[in-house]
Parts: sequence; structure tokens; C-alpha cells
Amino acid sequence: MWTSPYAPVEVGGTTLHRMVLAAADRFGDRPALVDGPSGTTVSYRLLAERVQGVAAGLAATGFRPGDVLALWAPNLPQWAGVALGAMAAGGTVTGASPACTERELAAQLADAGASVLVTVPSLVPAARSAAVAAGTRQVVVLGQAEGATPILDLLGVGRHAPNPGPALDPATAVALLPYSSGTTGLPKGVRLTHANLVTSVRQVAAGLRVGEGDTLLAVPPFSHVMGFLVTLALPLCSGATVVTMPRFDPGQFLELLQRHRVTVLVGAPPMLRILAGHPLAAAADLRSLELVVCGGAPLTADAQLALAARLPGATVGQAYGLTETTVGVSMPDRAAGSVPGTVGRVMPSTELRVADPETGRDLGAGQPGELLVRGPQVMAGYLGRPEATAAMVGPGGWLRTGDLGLVDGDGNVVIVDRLKELIKVSGWQVAPAELEALLATHPAVADAAVLGRRDPAKGEVPVAVVVARPGAEPGPEELLAWVAERVEPHKRLHAIRFTDAIPRTPSGKLLRRAVG
Repeated sequence: MWTSPYAPVEVGGTTLHRMVLAAADRFGDRPALVDGPSGTTVSYRLLAERVQGVAAGLAATGFRPGDVLALWAPNLPQWAGVALGAMAAGGTVTGASPACTERELAAQLADAGASVLVTVPSLVPAARSAAVAAGTRQVVVLGQAEGATPILDLLGVGRHAPNPGPALDPATAVALLPYSSGTTGLPKGVRLTHANLVTSVRQVAAGLRVGEGDTLLAVPPFSHVMGFLVTLALPLCSGATVVTMPRFDPGQFLELLQRHRVTVLVGAPPMLRILAGHPLAAAADLRSLELVVCGGAPLTADAQLALAARLPGATVGQAYGLTETTVGVSMPDRAAGSVPGTVGRVMPSTELRVADPETGRDLGAGQPGELLVRGPQVMAGYLGRPEATAAMVGPGGWLRTGDLGLVDGDGNVVIVDRLKELIKVSGWQVAPAELEALLATHPAVADAAVLGRRDPAKGEVPVAVVVARPGAEPGPEELLAWVAERVEPHKRLHAIRFTDAIPRTPSGKLLRRAVG
């Protein structure tokens, strides 16, 4: 078993919104959030007012402790005030990817039991339809749009009904409900308590040491646990400035890095490769960068070395974690980064085992096996899925990551391969079962299996093997387009081939590895 080289951190003891509000008391008029494209700034003082206003407004309109608020919006400064305000009202926040379809949004709203949906004007028509389908009672818009309650109206109601907020137990109150597929199956709500979140902030802070002199560019979506925890919660608890970027564009990405003198950058490999290889990056002034961290998917040792060569003034490293571990298992250090080809060292207050996948026997340094992790950042469980929770978190609180890895003689964690079936596309999780279930609804499809195919740019991409119904002759391009209309961009299939039959067990379980 491996433990962290860092001192243990305090576990729980407060809620995430109170942690941010305490920072706001210290940092007052310092810029907390900046809308990257426009430059509009929100101070820590104003952020605190918005958090308290949203909490009071939600309470005044019937939002109660334990209720769920969904946020379907790109990265904007308002994300922080709404999410933290909902938490301050005793609620749980679930973020939906801004790229998800109406069908996917409705499924998440229904599964989460969301009573309020907050979105942006351009998404209101789809949001209203999804809310009706899921039974969500109220749609709130960050601005103005017909058929939705303006956020300013909610804040206005809150001013007339001040609410101190309920007393919450950080150890049991669920603050965040991101969606993950775990090791297999359809997306599941991951119950992260306030104790999970505040402890994870402290864990990540021990290695990255973000402070009031830092500016972070928030590129990973706040609906993703990496975006929310590392590029929003961590800096707001540390007095740093968060520059939001609503939509990724390489040119604007490089322009914002320079204009806002960004010091800390966290993101997935495709974004970071731009810094080393994009034509526009050659002329960009990136000297402000002090720390660059890759997460969500591995960066090859060669790619990490190329990035470090392009950024001689920055520390470059990789981190590793899951949604089920509130983002982190191992991380780089701000001073030393991480050894190329590794994902850093074990986080504070965390234990890591490497076990033989067949026997469960613990393995030693340099021996690859399944990574098991235990620590205060491990989720409270999947929403409404006790069997899936039990399969993921075993006796003694050990979480099975489903990843094959090792720890070298110096304590560096190396990810070798994945035991689980998830496909990682540019750091995003794609559940084969979700795409297989969608393909099964097509009138010309009798059966389908979705596999991951290696891709030099995205790590992996999903491809499908399909059995056509008798008499049907669907074309690959037709099916590719049909799926693309119904899923987020990172879930789109990249190829389809047809076969006569898909191997399954007598009970019907797909023998994915036998599909070939």
C-alpha cells in the first residue's frame, strides 16, 4: 500500500459555500471571476452577495434542503453564484454538459429529480421541453428569455425574504451530483458531499498551491468534476481569479491566456497539445504560465516533454482521478511537476493499493494491477443504485478504479491501461452501453456493440459494430448522422461496420472483447 508524501489534510468540518464565503471575507474587492471574452469582473464581495441572494431567492420560491438544481450552461461567472447559492440553500447541484442534447438533458433531470433548471437564453426552448419531460417545475434563465424566470427576478425575491440558510452536516449533505458511468453501464449520479468537496480542495491545494496571486483560465466545463473542483472551487477558496471561457476555440484560448496573464492552466490533452503544436501558439507570449496540469486522460511522456520545452518557465505535470474520487487520486507538485509518463504521487490523506485483478492479492512496486483507492474524497455512492455502489466501493471503503496501473520505486503512479469498458475521448467519458441502447432504438438495427478505437488526437473514439434487421439495409453514413443528432459531440461514433451476429453469453451479456 502507498500513502502520500504530503501531510494529512483536515477532513470536512465545513461546507463548500461557507469555505468560499470565508475567502470572500478575506479578499473583498479582489477579482474573483472574469468573463474572459468581455472582461466583465465579479469581485469576491459581489460573489458573496450573489451566493446569498440566490440562496434566499430559491428558498423563497419553494426550494428546500435536499432539492436538486440543475445547471445547463457554458462556463460563465454566473455559474459560481448559482451553484454555491443552491448549496447554501441546502440543495444539491447537478451540472449538465452545455453540449448535451435535449434527450440527454431530460434523462439527467429525471434521474437526478431536479426541481429547478438554470440555463442561458439560447438554450431555453430545449430546456423547457426537457423540463416538461422530466417533471422539473421551474426554468430560470441567466438573462432574459420568454418562458423562463430571469435570474434577476429570483435575486429580487431573495432580497425581500432574507434566509440565513439551513444547518447542514458536511459529512452527509450531498452538494454536487456529477454524472459518471463508473466502470460500466449507463451514466449514474455520483453523490459528492460537502465533506468530499472541501477535503478535495485541501488535497489539491497541497500540491498545486494556488493562491491570491494566481489567475486560472477555466476551460474544462464546470459541469465536469475537474472543471468544477479544480478550476472553480479551488481558486475561489484560495483568493485566486478565475477567467471563464464559454466555448473552446484555439485562437481565443491563446488570446485569453495572454490578455489575462494566466498563471495556472488545467485541462485535457487536446487543449494542452495546442500550446506545443498549434501554428498560432508559436507566436503567443505564454511566459505568464507557471503551472500546467493535464487531467482527464493521459498525456504521453513525449507530449509532456514537448509541452515543457515550449513552456520553459512553467512546471508541467499530470494528475489522475475519477468523478467517484471527487477528482483526485494522485497529482503533480507545483515545484517539481510529475515525472513524464507518470501521473504524480498519491494525494494527501489517501491510500493506494495495486491488486492482482484475478486474485485480489496486493502487488509491489513496479508490478501492474488494478488501482484501488481509499480516502475522504471517495464518493458517498451512486444515486439510487446501491448495487452499483457496492460493486465500485468494496469492503473497507476501497474504491475499485477499474484502471490498470503501477507505482514505481519512487512512488510515482503510472497508468498502464484500463480494465473498465469506458471509452475516454479527449478526457470525456463515453459509456458504450449508452450508445448501444440508443442504436437499439433505430428501426433498422437488431443489435449493436460499441468499442473504443485508438486515436492519435483524442486518445480514443467510439466505433460500432451493428447487426441490421432482416430486410433492412442501413448505410454507415446514415447511422453515423442519426447518432450524431442525438448525442454530445464527444459521444459521436467515428465508424460503423456491419456483422451477422454479436457474441453474447447465454444470459445475454455482451462479450465485448470477442467482438473484435
